[in-house]
Amino acid sequence: MISFNQLVRIMPYAKQRADRFIDPLNAAMKEFDISENGLREAAFLAQIAHESGELRYVEEIASGSAYEGRDDLGNLYTGDGVRYKGRGLIQLTGRHNYEECGRHLGVDLVEEPERLEEPELACRSAAWFWQSHGLNELADKQDFLRITKRINGGTNGWHERQKYYQRALEVIGE
Repeated sequence: MISFNQLVRIMPYAKQRADRFIDPLNAAMKEFDISENGLREAAFLAQIAHESGELRYVEEIASGSAYEGRDDLGNLYTGDGVRYKGRGLIQLTGRHNYEECGRHLGVDLVEEPERLEEPELACRSAAWFWQSHGLNELADKQDFLRITKRINGGTNGWHERQKYYQRALEVIGE
């Protein structure tokens, strides 16, 4: 488990929001075996720090229109791109991911995609994505590059992600 102070040291700009996220974050990390060791926690926190702008964004700033018609995301119907744009702390994207995540979390995210903006589901969806994509195992191997590629599809924000990772390793390792 991470403390409020550790979270704020990793994500300094999250101070005003950390109190709403610390308990759901710890619960989600426990539920999805991320809190099993510090390597997993550090990698997970670094990635969500980048993806959420230090807990500021649980909904993607862009409209989502760029995801319209993306078969690889399961966006088969008009409006799916906007409706299932990035949400949660890891910016879960696409109808398919919303369906799968909702099924595993016991929530109908297809009908209520905005629920991923709630702190509990923002945290649980990120942790579900993490575990379901084999990222615990990559974190154990300290393969931060492959983790980034599985989350982002590339290396967008690579240097910032690395800075968060190093800071998280230091803070958690103390």
